[in-house]
Amino acid sequence: MAIIYQADLHPTKMELISGWLPTAPWFPPEEAGSGIQAEPLAAYRFDDPKGEVGMETHIVRAGTQTVQVPLTYRPGPLQGAEAFLVGTMEHSVLGRRWVYDACGDPVYVDAFAAAVIDGVGQASLYTEENGVRRELPQTMTLETSGMPDGEELVEAPEREPAGWTVTRMQKEHWELSLVRLLDLGGRAAPPPSLVGVWDGQREPAVLGWAFPLG
Repeated sequence: MAIIYQADLHPTKMELISGWLPTAPWFPPEEAGSGIQAEPLAAYRFDDPKGEVGMETHIVRAGTQTVQVPLTYRPGPLQGAEAFLVGTMEHSVLGRRWVYDACGDPVYVDAFAAAVIDGVGQASLYTEENGVRRELPQTMTLETSGMPDGEELVEAPEREPAGWTVTRMQKEHWELSLVRLLDLGGRAAPPPSLVGVWDGQREPAVLGWAFPLG
């Protein structure tokens, strides 16, 4: 469950993303030089079991690309993750937040693995006003293919299907791939994989997958 505050943010999330995308090594250089302004399309969240780290993945339009940008929001710096720092943000309710490219945050890696491999769902969204909690609608819906049988998993045709722009993470004996530049044409990935749909995107778009190591 994620509590969504009615808060002022400085800079805004889209401002942070717009400034950070051109610096990302996987972002197309021909797009980076054109003064990117990220446009929000949808978002989804995962739960932190300890309730300390906010995890929100943004689907944005940036230039000609549809980009997946997972972020974590922390109350203080994450030691050893300086290379993944997107910036800091002043939150009118929670105070200063340190915002990271979530692929470098171990809390997110755990949550992403749980979603792809175990089918753990996205976080429910709530807001509170005058002591009353109200559920908010999701802006996108996730689905996982689930674990295939052992024979299918061993015979998965490609570790990383050609043509994807991904960031790799590792969780125990699994290699996790998060798709950065989304393919909106209905292309599939080997299971177990995670896909999403949102308003204006009825064909499931692959968000990531897992591959067994060893």
